[in-house]
Formats: sequence, C-alpha cells, structure tokens
Amino acid sequence: MNETIEYIKKLFKKKGYKFTIQKKIILEILLENKEHKNAKQIHDKVKNQNIGITTVYRTLNLFTELDIVKEINISGTSYYEIKIFSKNPFHIHFKCFKCNSIIDINNKDINLNCLDLKQKVESVSNLDIYDINIMFTGLCKSCKEEFLWQDQQKLEQ
Repeated sequence: MNETIEYIKKLFKKKGYKFTIQKKIILEILLENKEHKNAKQIHDKVKNQNIGITTVYRTLNLFTELDIVKEINISGTSYYEIKIFSKNPFHIHFKCFKCNSIIDINNKDINLNCLDLKQKVESVSNLDIYDINIMFTGLCKSCKEEFLWQDQQKLEQ
C-alpha cells in the first residue's frame, strides 16, 4: 500500500496538485476496503479526523479525474473503487436490489466476451471506446436464498 501511496503522491506533484493528509486518509480508506464505497460511507470513516463531507466529495472527484478511482453510478448514487494498479482493471458489476450490495464479477471468459463485444462495436461504429460500465441488477445469493425460504414458508402455511 505504501508504494501505491508514494506513486500517487508523485502523480499529484507532477499534475500540480497538493497531496494533503486528508487526501492520504481518504486514499487509505479506498485502498484497504475491497467493497465499493460512496462518499457518505467514506465520510463516516473519516469524520472523526475532522474531514468534512465537502472534502470527501472534492477528493473523490479529483481521484476520478486523475484515474485513481473509478466512479460507478447506481440509481443516482456514486460508488468508488480503486482503478490504479487494480488487479481487475475491467470487470462487470452486479447490484442486489434488496440489500444494495455491489459485487464484482471477475470471470475471465465473460470479460473476454465483453472485450470482444467492445472491439466489434468499435469496428462497426468507427468509435474509440475507452471504458466499459456494465451493471447487472437482481438478487444476490443470500437474498435469493432468503426469498426462496420465505416462498417455501408461504407454501407450507
């Protein structure tokens, strides 16, 4: 994690930005969490360090602009995940509409099919595509099991 932070510090300096302690704290939250976080969730983790919600939003916007994080907009709420040095630079997302969890789909064959689709779209449309955002919605495994259990209970009544 320290190497990533040092690299990002250098990136900030090169781009003419200050890498403040607040930015470092917010970056550490994003690096240590494997879950997708929104600004409020990040603020809840840093507000005891006197970091305001406005600072969180500005920092996330700057991180997005510098391609450090990827912003995923779901139903009007932005969630963030680390993009720079990601082991999974391209992956599909799934959002459970019951518990609101966001799950990364990291399947090599599915990802290759999506990249193949990207190339076909570029070819037939004469476009250059730089990013792909695919979001599936439905029930996650645990919510699906709960839903099936509730259905079973209704049938037994």
